[in-house]
Amino acid sequence: MSTDVKVRYSDKELEEFRVLIEAKIDKAKKDLDLIKSAYMNDGNNGTDDTSPTFKAFEEGSETMSKEANTQLAIRQEKFIRDLKNALVRIENKTYGICRVTGKLISKERLKLVPHATLSIEAKNMQKS
Repeated sequence: MSTDVKVRYSDKELEEFRVLIEAKIDKAKKDLDLIKSAYMNDGNNGTDDTSPTFKAFEEGSETMSKEANTQLAIRQEKFIRDLKNALVRIENKTYGICRVTGKLISKERLKLVPHATLSIEAKNMQKS
């Protein structure tokens, strides 16, 4: 039985992750555009012909929704940045290596959180 511990993902595996991440970046950019266009909207969301009650509700929630949209946009921009950083790690062949333990992050975790830099083990250590 070999005791070789896998130090990094193979080029083939890295390529699979690159494709996954690029697709996520494309989707995240589209989502960001939607968030920004909702934010840029002057508050007239085509509700002129709907009930006055809805119109009043919408105007009352406009301030909050602009605030919420700004927060969403900031989170989305950070998500895109994190994904782009993951692409850099793929180029450097350091992708999927936990920055705390130096062990490989499980494929299952990376498929769910492709920009992860911590293994579950390291993440749990942070909590305690």
